[in-house]
Amino acid sequence: MFVLIVGAGRVGSAVARSALASGHDVSVLDEDPLSHERLDAGQPSSWEDAGGRFTVGHGIEVEALVEAGIDQADLFIASTDGDNTNLTIAQIAQRRFHVDNVLVRVMDPARATWYAEQGLHTISPTKHAIEMFERALGEVTA
Repeated sequence: MFVLIVGAGRVGSAVARSALASGHDVSVLDEDPLSHERLDAGQPSSWEDAGGRFTVGHGIEVEALVEAGIDQADLFIASTDGDNTNLTIAQIAQRRFHVDNVLVRVMDPARATWYAEQGLHTISPTKHAIEMFERALGEVTA
């Protein structure tokens, strides 16, 4: 499976390394060339030597998405630090490039719910953290 991940922060780079280790073809797009270091961190070889691809560019730019391989993507993951960027590029992946499997990180739980109702597969770390705190609170007060 060809996986394209936009955003090589802590989350995107960890998911990229995991996907590559699982045998997937993985391409990462990030606007910061130094984010490449996260892909190499703790690995026995460089990202590229392990078979990964890295493209410098902004996920909003169609040319950068094409260079990173969006037209080949079986799975697209929007994992930048901005909800607006993630939601926009997820819709570009679905509508313009017809990627069937699109995952999008959305920090705002209300927006994540609304976009999920519109058909996007959203992942909200904030919502997950709230649920974990509520569960822990229940355990402490029980």
